[in-house]
Amino acid sequence: MAGAAVGGGWPAFGDAPQPYDLVIRGGEVIDPSQKLRGARDVGIRFGQIAAVEANIDSALAKRSIDARGKLVTPGLIDLHAHIFPYGSAIGIPPDELVPFSGTTTYVSAGDAGANNFSAFKRVVAAQSRSRVFAFVNIAVIGLAGFPVGETVNIKYADAEATARAIAENQDIVLGAKVRETLALVGDNGIEPLKRAIAAVELSGTKGRVMCHIGDAPGDLQVLVDLLRPGDILTHPYSSLGNNTVQNGKVLPALLEAKRRGVLIDVGHGAGSFNFDIAEAAIQQGLTFDTISSDVHVVAANTPSQPYLPWVLSKFLALGFSLEDVIAAATVKPAAIIGKVPKLGTLQVGAPGDVSILELVEGPVQLLDTSNNPRTGKAYLKAVQTVREGVPYGRPYQLPFSVN
Repeated sequence: MAGAAVGGGWPAFGDAPQPYDLVIRGGEVIDPSQKLRGARDVGIRFGQIAAVEANIDSALAKRSIDARGKLVTPGLIDLHAHIFPYGSAIGIPPDELVPFSGTTTYVSAGDAGANNFSAFKRVVAAQSRSRVFAFVNIAVIGLAGFPVGETVNIKYADAEATARAIAENQDIVLGAKVRETLALVGDNGIEPLKRAIAAVELSGTKGRVMCHIGDAPGDLQVLVDLLRPGDILTHPYSSLGNNTVQNGKVLPALLEAKRRGVLIDVGHGAGSFNFDIAEAAIQQGLTFDTISSDVHVVAANTPSQPYLPWVLSKFLALGFSLEDVIAAATVKPAAIIGKVPKLGTLQVGAPGDVSILELVEGPVQLLDTSNNPRTGKAYLKAVQTVREGVPYGRPYQLPFSVN
């Protein structure tokens, strides 16, 4: 990862002990969980945040990263990504995304279903340096049939098999994923969503349902009314067909869903983010809880470039603060995941996950998924990423470990 100077090394035998494995020096730390923004050094020891202080003595660090002029944030968390390259046509290996995304934690949004989830867990999650969680697709084949919709044949939507996959993989599974777009469900309407809810409830795990909407089948209000508090509606700012903003007005059912605790996730993707729709929806109260990329092979090759820092930059262009957008990609998705104490923070004792970003100031053109431009005043660029105290790239740790 170019852009961050590195230094430090291993002490000679007999030297004084160095309590920090890694110190990130001189950056502007932004940690919304602590309402912290200012110049700080961040010390990491045994894979955890050990100190966030105005100055940490260089003699106390085995290795260091010079982050002067950069932003230092909790490791970014992408609540909606597609990272199963060996089980569908559209997945990208999570570690391969890191240089572009600066992300330490990825959530697979339904890449695998009950029939191939064990392959995802063993081949991707277990062998990735990135921290990985997942939603199990209600279709037992997951996205293996892409580009054919996974619930066009309703027999694939097996609630009992999905419930078993959720219950038996609670270490990384957050619940069930369903895609409610007309082309993907065919004549089956909202039956896949009903089965996804049934699967989560049958699993006994208190898991969530993540529901994708695009050109949703039937009456969108009926679909939205099924979502429970804590469930996640993703793609709310899409301009595709029967969606959240109709004739310039947010569907009242969406605002009511948000009031009762349904969570709103951006899910940018290849066709699910429109500046005008987002602006209208947000002005009328349909604000986001989390900002996610929905990155996959197709999306990553579009001019809209849905890598997480670039997506965050689009919300800077819509008038949100750095603290707002960083919170929506750190502490807020971490709370939804709910499996790792202090994840998404730089609090002492938190996982040593850190994203080093550059805020590049000056006019920048940003495109939505309809190729409509907006001019922003700045954009965020990934510089370096640290997962549990181990940087991707220099300074290398000896012995090199990947946690």
